[in-house]
Amino acid sequence: ELLGSAVCVFNSNNSFIIENILANDHTDEYNWHDLIDRTSGELLKPVKDTITKQSNTDIANKFDKIVAKRNRIMHSFQVTSPEGSDDKDNQILATKYKNGKQEIITIDFLLEFIKMNEDLSTKLHNFRGH
Repeated sequence: ELLGSAVCVFNSNNSFIIENILANDHTDEYNWHDLIDRTSGELLKPVKDTITKQSNTDIANKFDKIVAKRNRIMHSFQVTSPEGSDDKDNQILATKYKNGKQEIITIDFLLEFIKMNEDLSTKLHNFRGH
């Protein structure tokens, strides 16, 4: 359930990012059909071209970190849990960073991701003016 909640809060923010890009695209460079087809990482340039120009780099930086963490969740792999784990099936998710470091996707990992999304959502709401 927590994994599903983490994905849902990210998806909500991804849509909220697109809404804010479109609301601040004063040159009509972007449209919903194009933006919705982009990967989240591909939204960073439109964020910088619109939201950052109207505010600062805070939203772009937070979104970039969230996308990186989301990628670790979505590109995770199943492993056998260490001895003594409370997982009854002994199966858990892990991820590997480009530097070779591996990490278990724990409840704390997911809760931190959800908290990061909450912070971004608050920033986006404040930026939008509501």
